[in-house]
Amino acid sequence: MATFVDRVVLHLQAGDGGHGCVSIHREKFKPFGGPDGGNGGHGGSVSLVVDPQVTTLLDFHFHPHVKADNGKGGAGSNRDGANGHNLVLKVPNGTVVQTTDGTVLADMVGAGTTFEVARGGRGGRGNASLANAKRKAPGFAELGEPGDQLDIVLELKSVADVGLVGFPSAGKSSLISVISAAKPKIADYPFTTLVPNLGVVRMDNHTFTVADVPGLIPGAATGKGLGLEFLRHIERCAVLVHVIDSATLEPGRDPVADIDAIEAELSQYGGLTDRPRLVAVNKVDVPDGRDLAEIVRPDLEERGYRVFEVSAATREGLKELTYAMAELVDAERKAAPPAEPTRIVIRPMAVDDDGFTITTEADGSFTVRGVRPERWVKQTNFDNDEAVGFLADRLARLGVEDKLAKAGAQPGDLVRIGEREFDWQPTLYAGVEFVPGNRGTDVRLEEKSNRASAAERLAARKARRVRSADEVGADASDDDVDDIDEDDAE
Repeated sequence: MATFVDRVVLHLQAGDGGHGCVSIHREKFKPFGGPDGGNGGHGGSVSLVVDPQVTTLLDFHFHPHVKADNGKGGAGSNRDGANGHNLVLKVPNGTVVQTTDGTVLADMVGAGTTFEVARGGRGGRGNASLANAKRKAPGFAELGEPGDQLDIVLELKSVADVGLVGFPSAGKSSLISVISAAKPKIADYPFTTLVPNLGVVRMDNHTFTVADVPGLIPGAATGKGLGLEFLRHIERCAVLVHVIDSATLEPGRDPVADIDAIEAELSQYGGLTDRPRLVAVNKVDVPDGRDLAEIVRPDLEERGYRVFEVSAATREGLKELTYAMAELVDAERKAAPPAEPTRIVIRPMAVDDDGFTITTEADGSFTVRGVRPERWVKQTNFDNDEAVGFLADRLARLGVEDKLAKAGAQPGDLVRIGEREFDWQPTLYAGVEFVPGNRGTDVRLEEKSNRASAAERLAARKARRVRSADEVGADASDDDVDDIDEDDAE
């Protein structure tokens, strides 16, 4: 069984944020200590980093489910919860991160390249952080935000300067074993090589890498014979070398036909027509092989190929072939644009951007989409009326109520925000000043509130003051009458 894996599906789960705490400070001789609930910790994120010591995705093949730590919940006495530990996964150089539908998220090339693939959820705020001048002792706290949960596909595309391509048993593994320190499996039957082999070649002042791509057959570009898995590893190669078997005994096979078949597959796969090519006619140590190489050499040179007659067994012609590889690699490196550091692109929000959109659905309902509204809904405890009222205040300040009204929403219409559905009642939320009530409740959510309005309370207070003045005047009049009666009696 091969121990090389170049494609895996990972099931990622970032850590959830910890819940905020609802707590009131309690201490002797301090009856009004105030709220002291701490904030929840942030959930751990999942990141990928390129490690030169990792050459395969085998570990993820056996452990495809990855989950980061959750954040801890807050506690009383203003104690914040601990953040979850971030999870860093080491991947080989040349790993491509994709979604399950094929969208490329990141192409990770270069040691130390890091990509955060799943972000941990934010921790919820405790009631100490939610307190303000009007809401002095909140009876609620925010819930922790769930972490990102997604499936991704990791594909490894070998990063090499030279790619050896050819039919099975053409001698590619033997060739890379003698020009580098690589030790691939070599046997006298087709498809001995099932995984790409990388070797480092050092020639004088030249150093480059060579990839031994498993044998290709007609139909490889359509997936025949695991062709797509093999062709993937030559996408990054700057130079391609056709390794031709000049001593094959298969009927209908000759060096020119082999090159035509391989070129047809490379052309159908796409993106490889601009790579310079070399032709290595292998196994010339066999008498029939040398004769065939001399016969086809003029035809190949007429097509523009540089042809080298080599033998991996006797190492004949390998020096010239290696120098030709180094020459082309140096030319490609000089022609390549200079490497630039990754630029951080900052895209500020537009001045007139509200941060959300409202869509009218076919059934007459309305869907609110936006980062902030959806996050606020996730952080709301809908079992707490005061928390629901706080959510209504935030949505009203953001402008959701006004936009719903402009979109034609009527009281009682269905409104969706994230995974929640509401019956829109604008009179309960928009433009209503917060009125403190019992902790955990919100009087605005009561269908019929017995609480008098501010104007009614002011009128009642003035009436009581007027009545008190009249009563004082009446008492004074009675005292005067009593005094007059006493004088008359005397």
